[in-house]
Amino acid sequence: MSSKPTNPILRSAAWRISLWATLAFALGTMLVFAMLHRFVADDIQRRSDLWLSGEVGTLEDVAERTPKDRLYSRVLGEVAELASKEVPNRQRSSQDRHRNDSVFFVQAEDQGPARLWVGSGDGEASLAAIRSVKAQPDVPFDVRVKGFDIPFRVASVRMPDGSSIYLGLSERDELHVLRSMRVRFLTLWLASVLLGFVIVFYATRRMLGHVREITETASRIGQADLSSRVPNTRGNDEVGHLARTLNHMLDRIESTVHQLHTITDSLAHDLRSPLTAIRGLLETALSSDVRVDQAEPIVSAIDELDRLTEFLNTSLDVAEAKADALRLARTEIDLDSMIRSMVELYEPSLNDKGLRVQLRSDGPVKVFADPALLHRVIANLLDNELKHLTASCTVWLSLRADEDAATLTVEDNGQGFDAGMQSRLFEQRVKGRESRGHGLGLAFVAAVVRVQGGSVKACNREEGGARIVIALPLHQSGEEKTLRSLVLANG
Repeated sequence: MSSKPTNPILRSAAWRISLWATLAFALGTMLVFAMLHRFVADDIQRRSDLWLSGEVGTLEDVAERTPKDRLYSRVLGEVAELASKEVPNRQRSSQDRHRNDSVFFVQAEDQGPARLWVGSGDGEASLAAIRSVKAQPDVPFDVRVKGFDIPFRVASVRMPDGSSIYLGLSERDELHVLRSMRVRFLTLWLASVLLGFVIVFYATRRMLGHVREITETASRIGQADLSSRVPNTRGNDEVGHLARTLNHMLDRIESTVHQLHTITDSLAHDLRSPLTAIRGLLETALSSDVRVDQAEPIVSAIDELDRLTEFLNTSLDVAEAKADALRLARTEIDLDSMIRSMVELYEPSLNDKGLRVQLRSDGPVKVFADPALLHRVIANLLDNELKHLTASCTVWLSLRADEDAATLTVEDNGQGFDAGMQSRLFEQRVKGRESRGHGLGLAFVAAVVRVQGGSVKACNREEGGARIVIALPLHQSGEEKTLRSLVLANG
């Protein structure tokens, strides 16, 4: 993986929003231009047809009025020449400047050569092209003449003597106008699309920048810091309204968590005080001169009070953890050292019951968590093994560090979890048939691991026994976090 930082602009959602908005604008304007282009093309053709119809009518009138003598061809030729000069915006190449290649005039019967021809060439190709088209009378039509790349628009009229007069106008000028319009539009369209993309991108990126600031601030607000607030924007837009709404919500959450702490503290004090007093009285009675048969119930009562106190503390901790109100004192912890000390503490009790314990670790693993709560989590797991495993069983603890998480696996070769409770292992009051506990151990483990930013899974091993896997995020310094974010961004 490369450590080269990725440009944050390229990772912004503003790209996608800008691209979609620009695409919609580009398609919309292109559709409008297509309709405008069609309208202009139809209008130009309509004007050409009107000009052709008018000029061919004039030629028809001149042909009818001119005597059929030696001057007939000359008169019609002159009139056709004048008509060709009236074509507006006629485009000519330098080598065809003195040649009429925009308009042609031909008079001919249905068969045979042309009687009269005015235009470029001898008219044979034009007359052949006209006769190959099945055109309706008095309706202009398009023909393609051999030797010309551009088609001609032709209007015709039938003479009383059986001949027909055809007047053709090259569509070169029309195509030139449309081509010029397309080039200008595409230039303007491209400039507008680019400018629109830039405007939309920076406007969207600026707006999303406020959202990113809100997200970054909100991500820093956790169980240990409910006093932070998202930054307010100066405007009264949707982003500003979102920031104010989130701050109001955080105010309510902070107030609710404070009330929850007050209630749990009061509840714990009100319940612990009489329990402590009762336990003190029982210990006083036990220390006095009592018979053995009287001391046994007192000891049993003290044990039950200890179990009740533990149940009370665990229940309150689970409730606060599920409400994201558990008070944390996070610090850097060497998980390897903590697990080793816990194993040393529990190993004598496990050996007394005939259990073996084995620890596999890759070495020091740093996590950022509450040491007291994490200590209780590991103690709960080892207590469960001590309570539920039979003699000659083995407990394996393995610790490893992955790219971003420390994984602690606790497994054994005992009876495993009951089949009917595997999907509800981390719920409160859920316990096995042989368990004498309150069903809070795994619920407490799951709640504490979750508020530490980790995850926990439990299942039965294929070889027999139970397996619990806990993943906690590794502790990273500020430089390590920055470097890792850059590496992930380029990965």
